[in-house]
Amino acid sequence: MDQRKQYSKEFKEAAVRLAAESKNKSGVARDLGINSSMLRRWEQESDQSGEKAFPGKGNPKDEEMAALKKENLRLKEELEILKKAVGILGQRPPLRYQFIKDHLGQFSVEAMRRVLQVSTSGYYQWCRNIITAIKDKNEPLVEQIKKVHKQSNQTYGSPRIYIELKAKGYTCSLNRVARLMQANNIKAKVKKKYITTTDSNHDLPVANNVLNQEFTTEAPNEKWTTDITYIWTKQGWLYLAVVLDLFSRRIVGWSMQPTLAKELVIAALQMAVRMRQPTSGLLHHSDRGSQYASIEYQQLLKKDGLQPSMSRKGNCYDNAAMESFFATLKKELVYHQSYQTHKEAKRDIFYYIEVWYNRKRRHSSLAYMSPEEYEQNWQRLSLVA
Repeated sequence: MDQRKQYSKEFKEAAVRLAAESKNKSGVARDLGINSSMLRRWEQESDQSGEKAFPGKGNPKDEEMAALKKENLRLKEELEILKKAVGILGQRPPLRYQFIKDHLGQFSVEAMRRVLQVSTSGYYQWCRNIITAIKDKNEPLVEQIKKVHKQSNQTYGSPRIYIELKAKGYTCSLNRVARLMQANNIKAKVKKKYITTTDSNHDLPVANNVLNQEFTTEAPNEKWTTDITYIWTKQGWLYLAVVLDLFSRRIVGWSMQPTLAKELVIAALQMAVRMRQPTSGLLHHSDRGSQYASIEYQQLLKKDGLQPSMSRKGNCYDNAAMESFFATLKKELVYHQSYQTHKEAKRDIFYYIEVWYNRKRRHSSLAYMSPEEYEQNWQRLSLVA
C-alpha cells in the first residue's frame, strides 16, 4: 500500500490561495490531485489560524532532521544525568528524589525522572511532604519568635531575638531566625528620628567637661550621666528626667513631672543616690541646662560627694549615651503611642524603664545582656577574682 501523501505548509497555503481566486474549487482540487474535502479542511484551518495554520507540515526531510536533533539533545542530557547519578540508580526513591531536587535548573525534571525511573507524581508528592515536614519543624520556633517579638513590644529584630532564643535553650542559627521572621512578616517597629533640647541660656555657673566623651568605665557607680526629655500627651507635655550609670547603661534614677522646674532633676538624682548609695568621687555629667546649673542641684551634688561635669555648649555628642537612651525610649515606645493623659504616659514609661529596659532588654553594647544581668555578671566575676 502506498504511503499517505504528506503536503508541505507551502503547498497547502498555495492551494488555499488558488482556490480563493477560482470559482471552481472542485476543479482546483482535481488539478492538484487532491479531493475537495481536503481542500475545504485546509481553507477552514487557514481561516481560523491564519499564519499559524499548518504547523509541522514542512519539508519531510527538514522535519526528520529536526526530530533527530531533538532526540540527540535528549540522549545527551540523559547521558549527563547518568554520569552524575551513577551512585543513585537503584537506590531508594527518596534518594533519587533528592537528586532531582539538587539538580533543578541543570537538567529537566522529566529527563531526570526517566533516567532515575521514578514517577513525576511521586517526586512532587515527596516535595510536598518535605515542605510540610519543614513547616511542622519550624512552627514551634516561629511561635517562640512571635512570643519574644511581642514581649519586646515589637522592637526586637533578628539578632536580639536569636540571642533571647539561645538563652531559653533553643537550638537555631541567626540566619534561620532572620529567614523565618521574613517568611512570617515579623518585623521590628519602624524607627523615627529623635531630637531633644534643654535651655542653656542662663547666667548660672557651669562645670568643665570632665567626662570628655569617655563613656566607658570599669565598675558601677563611677560615672553617671543625666538629662531631660519631653513626652507629648493630650493633657500637655510630660517631662522625664533620668540618671544613667555608664557602666551598665542602667537607669538608676528617674522622675516625671508636668513642669521643667529644678525639682524634676533633683527628684531623679535623689532616687539614684538612695538606690545606689555611691561613694564620694562619682563623676556626674549633664548638659548646661538651668535645672542642672541651679544652686540647689549643685549643692545636692556637693553634699553627696559627686563631681560635676557638663557638656560643651551646643555639643550633643558630649552626652551621647544619654541621648541614645532617649532615642531608644522614643523609637521603641513613645512614638507608637498617643497618650491622652500624663497618668497613661507615666504608667507606660515606668514599665518600660523598670521592667523592660533595666531588667530584660538586651543591649548590643553589653554583649546582648540586660543592664541588670550585666551588673550581676560583673559581681560574680568580682567575687571570683
